[in-house]
Amino acid sequence: MLLAFDTATQTASIAIYNPETDELLGEYTWLARRKQTQDLLSTTQLMMQQLALSPSSITGLSVTTGPGSFTGVRIGISAVKGIGLGLPVTPQVIGIPTLSVTAAAWYTCLNLSSMGQLKYAFPGQDADELTKVRICPYIQAGRGRYNWVFTPNSFPLAIPSTSNESTDTVSRPTTLWRPERSEHFAGSVSELVHSLMEQAPRTILVVGEETEELRDAVSKLSHIQMMDPISGMRRAGQLARLAASHFAAGQGDTLADLQPLYLRNP
Repeated sequence: MLLAFDTATQTASIAIYNPETDELLGEYTWLARRKQTQDLLSTTQLMMQQLALSPSSITGLSVTTGPGSFTGVRIGISAVKGIGLGLPVTPQVIGIPTLSVTAAAWYTCLNLSSMGQLKYAFPGQDADELTKVRICPYIQAGRGRYNWVFTPNSFPLAIPSTSNESTDTVSRPTTLWRPERSEHFAGSVSELVHSLMEQAPRTILVVGEETEELRDAVSKLSHIQMMDPISGMRRAGQLARLAASHFAAGQGDTLADLQPLYLRNP
């Protein structure tokens, strides 16, 4: 079983996932505010009791590494390190950037664009153009600031298929995308909007922790589709599934390697 922790922001999430069956066994997602320390391990213990699982059943651990709040990111990483050291068998471990998890829920949706399914969301756009849609996941960074990133230009919307249709160059599978610090952006709402405007006319799905300020700012940008806050919610079930993809590809970290991804110094 794979245990996933996401405490990077005020929204905390825990999931237990079976990679052998691609089955999400349990997930809790809640507004933790500043109570991740009190709630994280007790909630994990409750979920494992409900699923009749013992600690020895945990063979993999994953955690969001940031960006996010300094304290929140450290709580999740520290919990994974502590649990990993206490398990009878050393687990597989991986840290995944917060915004990779935010984007992950939309990979399947965009894969459908080759069948024209996104025409309902973007009426009048050519299906071939919709296969070039990029995702802009973002989080609130406090004091009116945001962190965001764009999925790569070579984003392979259909992970290798038998289709003979031409596609963008595949540089790395979507589920293995772990953006580096240099790929991230940080700034005010006006800086985020300017960054989005630079992507025109390419269609952008903006996904994350919505604010009224940001929604108003992008409302007049015709190439932007902003997801609602519930659809854009980051969930540990997605984190767990991403981690399973990395493990299947032979990728991972060690407990000692896990470090926060901060965009500014603590």
